[in-house]
Amino acid sequence: MNEDKYKRLKDYVNQSLIPSAILSVEKLPDGKCGEVQFRVINEAFKKSYYDMFANTEHDAHIEYDGFEKEIENQLYTMHLPKEPNFEDVCFRAAWNKEYINTYVDTTRMYGFWTQDILNPIVEECDDPGCSFCQFSYTLNKELDTGKFAAVSPDIASFVIKSCLELRGEKKFQESMEIVTKEIREYTDSYAASTITIDDDFKSFEVVSASVADNKINVRDVFSRIPYSIVDSWKELVKQTNSIIIKDEHDMAAMKERAPEWVKTLRENGVVSLCLVPFLHQNAIIGYLYITNFDVSHLVRIKETIELISFFLGSEVANHLFLQRLEYLSNIDMLTGVYNRNCMNVNVDELSLKLEFNPRPLSVAFCDLNGLKSINDNGGHDQGDKLLVYAADVLKEVFTDDKIYRAGGDEFVIVSFSSAADFENKIRILRKKASDPDWLYFAIGYYHDPDSGNLRLAMRYADERMYEDKDKFYEAYPEKRR
Repeated sequence: MNEDKYKRLKDYVNQSLIPSAILSVEKLPDGKCGEVQFRVINEAFKKSYYDMFANTEHDAHIEYDGFEKEIENQLYTMHLPKEPNFEDVCFRAAWNKEYINTYVDTTRMYGFWTQDILNPIVEECDDPGCSFCQFSYTLNKELDTGKFAAVSPDIASFVIKSCLELRGEKKFQESMEIVTKEIREYTDSYAASTITIDDDFKSFEVVSASVADNKINVRDVFSRIPYSIVDSWKELVKQTNSIIIKDEHDMAAMKERAPEWVKTLRENGVVSLCLVPFLHQNAIIGYLYITNFDVSHLVRIKETIELISFFLGSEVANHLFLQRLEYLSNIDMLTGVYNRNCMNVNVDELSLKLEFNPRPLSVAFCDLNGLKSINDNGGHDQGDKLLVYAADVLKEVFTDDKIYRAGGDEFVIVSFSSAADFENKIRILRKKASDPDWLYFAIGYYHDPDSGNLRLAMRYADERMYEDKDKFYEAYPEKRR
């Protein structure tokens, strides 16, 4: 760049009170974005970058006065990670002469919300393969609702409508299905879904899904995708607020970073994709996942999904919190089966339903023989291990039935399987739980073929369990409590 042009551009960016730079953007022979360089920066840009990067290993030796030379005529990736989304908006501003204003959550990367402003520049670049644009930005420690809400009317209308749906009277699942369908239609995509992540259990769940022609089941597709691939997205979004793949060029670039994921995308016919994380307290709790969208409206779609994901994330976080509360109130934390509180509530509800609609049912009471002896001889840790093992055996045998820990060493099973199936499960349980020195259940069960009297069935099963327990202690008197 000759000196006169540099001076003109320098005077231009110096008129800006916020950090501002002139970028040169290369267009490759195939029409894609090539190298993006900082060509001219103003003093505010220099100070902002110095504050962010002066203490990094790369720039620790550089004094402030010389920092300008370390930025101008350098690739933007010298200080920032390569970001396809950023390159895309630079290319559109420089070559398509678009004016672009975005406000994005970059707190996980830099600790700030970032407003990016890009304008085309009339000044021609010396290299015909390059074009200029102006890049300016502002940083906010906290969300600036004014900037966040400064979107076009059609985007605002869509987001408000979705928020009202989420806050309506419908159940969470139903609302999420409706909003997901509306997102798919708004983005003109083939499929859209929302996914939650559970890092503790190394699992994920498709919460809602919508497909244009209903020819595929999104949940079936994701059931074949290992957790490791979904978990890898955390690293991919560390340095961006969303992942957008708009063409084969982007897909090839993503393949270098996530080959296993891209393999699954291609196997499922995905050629374009939007992936936006749901954040809660700066942690990822899920994602909005959109495939094969209308890339001709990329700017509008990107702005919309990033905005709506902010609200979806709040709804998902609230839902997960309520789910956790429900789990803690209904699950026995030691064994993982339902607790007595849950059993009492379920029995009340089932008893009422069965009064009006009787159906065959079976109940079993399973009490651990010799638990006190194991606690006395091996300590309570050994007793806890036995309880956990006992619950695991019950879960293995009674896979489709409700299992409750009714007391310290007592478990209750309520089943609606046939009498023959239930008796077969009891036979299997007796084989698995007949070690007098470890796991030995006293078992009492009762099948009610038609009356639907759950409480009476529980009483009969409990009485038979005590008869079975007496037989055990007659055979092993040394283990009697």
